[in-house]
Amino acid sequence: MRYIYSLLGAVVIVFGIYTAGVYLDLYGELEEPGFPVNSELPRSIVQQKQEAQEAFGRQKQILFGDTHVHTTYSTDAFLWSLPILNGEGPHPISDACDFARFCANLDFWVSTDHAEALTPRKWKSIKEAVRNCNTPTNINEPDLVTFLGYEWTQVGNTANEHYGHKNVMFLDIEEDRVPKRAIGAGGIATNGMRLTLPGQSKQLRPVALFDPENRHRYFNFIAFADELGASKFCPEDVPSNLLGDDCYEFANTPEDLFQKLRTLDFPTIVIPHGNTWGFYTPPMSTLDKQLQEGFNDDKLQILFEVMSGHGNSEEYRPWRALLEDSEGNLICPEPTENYLPSCWRAGEIIQERCLANGISESECNRRAEEARENYAVMGVAGHLTVPGVTIEDWLDSGQCKDCFIPSFNYRPGGSAQYGLAISNFDKDEPVRFNFGFIASSDNHRARPGTGYKEIDRFVTTEANGPSNEIIADVLYPVDDPIDQSVDLRDQPLLGLRAGFGSFEAEREASFFTTGGLAAVHSAGRDRNSIWEGLTNKETYGTSGDRILLWFDLIQNDSIFPMGSTTSLNKNPVFRVKAVGAFEQKPGCPDYSSTNITEEEISRICKNECYNPSDKRKNISRIEVVKITPQINPNEPVETLISDVWKSFECSPSQQGCEFEFIDEDYEKESRDSIYYVRAIQEASPVINAGNLRCTYNDAGECIKVNICYGDSRTDKDDDCLTLSEERAWSSPIYVNYKI
Repeated sequence: MRYIYSLLGAVVIVFGIYTAGVYLDLYGELEEPGFPVNSELPRSIVQQKQEAQEAFGRQKQILFGDTHVHTTYSTDAFLWSLPILNGEGPHPISDACDFARFCANLDFWVSTDHAEALTPRKWKSIKEAVRNCNTPTNINEPDLVTFLGYEWTQVGNTANEHYGHKNVMFLDIEEDRVPKRAIGAGGIATNGMRLTLPGQSKQLRPVALFDPENRHRYFNFIAFADELGASKFCPEDVPSNLLGDDCYEFANTPEDLFQKLRTLDFPTIVIPHGNTWGFYTPPMSTLDKQLQEGFNDDKLQILFEVMSGHGNSEEYRPWRALLEDSEGNLICPEPTENYLPSCWRAGEIIQERCLANGISESECNRRAEEARENYAVMGVAGHLTVPGVTIEDWLDSGQCKDCFIPSFNYRPGGSAQYGLAISNFDKDEPVRFNFGFIASSDNHRARPGTGYKEIDRFVTTEANGPSNEIIADVLYPVDDPIDQSVDLRDQPLLGLRAGFGSFEAEREASFFTTGGLAAVHSAGRDRNSIWEGLTNKETYGTSGDRILLWFDLIQNDSIFPMGSTTSLNKNPVFRVKAVGAFEQKPGCPDYSSTNITEEEISRICKNECYNPSDKRKNISRIEVVKITPQINPNEPVETLISDVWKSFECSPSQQGCEFEFIDEDYEKESRDSIYYVRAIQEASPVINAGNLRCTYNDAGECIKVNICYGDSRTDKDDDCLTLSEERAWSSPIYVNYKI
C-alpha cells in the first residue's frame, strides 16, 4: 500500500511540475520554414506545357501562378492548423514551394504571409526559404519562379478608416536587393497581433492539457504569439531605408505604405485584394477615398485581384448593406429583388419571434425597427444583436444573389467594376484607377494554386471549424433566443468571442472555394520576363481552371494587348480568343526522376496533382464588359457599367473560340471607355459554387439554406459541389477619346 501511495505521489508531483511548465510557457518552440525538395520538375513536363500552347501560334506563352499564399507563419493560418479547428498541423514555406512545383505544377508563385505576424527572425527565414525554392531551377528556363512578398493587412472600424488588404511583391530575392523588413498595417491589425494576441493565446494552455497528443501545437502557438509581443517597434520618425533589420515597421494608410516603398526603391508591385469581402470590411466601404491624392500610386499599385478563394470581387451592384442619412445616421435599406440586407433580416427574425409569443403586431413592428437599428450600428458584428440566432436563421441575407461565386457579405463599392467607373475630380483632370486583373487562391495551408482539381475542401479551401461541440461552444457561444434585439454599441467585445464570434466565421464557410489563378503573357519563363508581363499588365485572372485567353485592340498595323492604354478618335476594333482548360486525369504525373518521395506526394498533394489529359473543356461564350468612367461626380456608377455589353456564343471546339468586334458607339459617345472580356467555360462541379445552397419559393425568396459547414455538421467527404461556369477575366484595355 505504501508503494502505491508513493507512486501516486510521484505521479501528482510529475503532473504538477508539467502543469507548472505549461503555465510558465516552457514547452513552446518557434517553428522554422523547412527545406523544400531539392529537385526541379522533369523537363518533359515543362516542355509539354510549352508545346500545348505553341499550337495556337502566339509569340508569348501564357504562364500561370498564384500571387497570394500563406503559410503557418501567418497568424490565421497557424490558428487554422490547430487540431481544435480541424487543422492538419504546420505548413511552412517549404511545403508551399513543393506544392507549387509538384502538386499544382505552377509556373510562379508569391509568398505573402501577413506582415503583422512577421518578426525579424521570420522575415529573414522567409527570404532564405524563397531562395531555397528557386535553387533547383535553371535560371534561364526555370520550372518554377518563386517571388518574395507579404500582405499589408489593414482593417478599419468604419468605412472612412478602412482601406483593405494589399499584397506587396518584389522582383528580386538577393539580400541586398530586398527590404530588411516587411511593412505591416497599423491600427487594428498591428494592435491585435502585437498587443492582444500574446495574452489571448494563453487560453490554449488548458486545451494542451486535455489534448496531450497535440500539445506541442498549442505550446508552439503560444510561443508564436509571445515572439510577436516581444518584438520591438521601429522608430516612426526614421525613413524606411535607414532603419535596421531588428524591428517591426508599420504604415497606417496606403499613402504611408506607398511612401515607404518609394523610399526603399526596390522594384515592387502592390495588389489590392478581397475588396468586396464583407467578413471584415465595413458595410459602406468603397474605393473612392483611395483615389484621393497620395492614396493610389499607379506605378506601384498596377494590378487588382478580381477573385480568390474567398470569392469574386468583379461585379458592381447598386444596393448597399447600409445607408446614411444627411445627418450621418445609419439606415437599414429595404430589400431588393437580388439583395436582402442582413439588418433587415434581423428585424424579420425578431418580428417572427415576437408574433409567435402573442405580442401585438404594432409592438412587434416597433421591435423589428429597433432590431434593424441595433444591427446597423454594429457593422460587421451586427449579428450579435440578435440573441440565440442560428446561421440558418439569416437565410441568404447580406449576399449578392446574382453574382458569380461572390465574396461573403458582398461590398459592391469595392468591386473591380466600381473602381473602373469612378473618378476623382479634385484636380483639373479626372484621376482614375488604371489596373490590370489577376486572380489568386489566398490559400492559408501553404498550397498555391489549389484550383486544378475540385477535391477535398478541407485541404484545398479555407474550410475549417471546431473539432467538437465543446470547442464550438467556446468559440461561438449561443445565447437563449429572445423576442427583442440588444443594443451592443456601448459594450466591448472581449475574449475569444472578439476574435471569432464577432465575425460570421461559421456562415462564411459556405463561401470558400479553391480559388483563382494569375495568368501572364510572358516572353520567357524566367523571373524578369514574368515581371515584365506583370508590370505591363498583360495579365488576366481565372477562377481556377487554366483557360487560355488573348484580348487585343487592333489599330492599323499595331496591336495593343490586354492591359494597354491608348488614345483613339475612331471606333475601336478588338480581337478575342479563348481556349478551354485541359480536363484532368486522376493522380499525379510520373515524378520518379525527381527527388520527391511517394510519402511527400501523399502528404502534400494528397496524391492528386495537376495532371492534364489531351482533351480540353469547351468555351461556351465570351462576354464583353464596357465601362465609361465618370466625367462628372453626379453620374450614377450603375449607368456607366454595361455588363454584359456584347456576348458571343461559341461552338464546341478543341481550338477554342475567336471573334472580332467593333464599338460602333465610341465616336458618337466621344468619351473615354474601358473594355474587358470574360471567357466562360462549360459548366463543371465546383466546391461551394452554390454558396448557401438556398431552397427558393415561387417568389424567388430563399426560405431554407443548406450550409456547407467547416465542422462535423457537414460530412468531411461532402465537397459541397455545385455546377458552375469557370471563367477567365482579361485585364482591361483603356481607350481614351482623342479629339
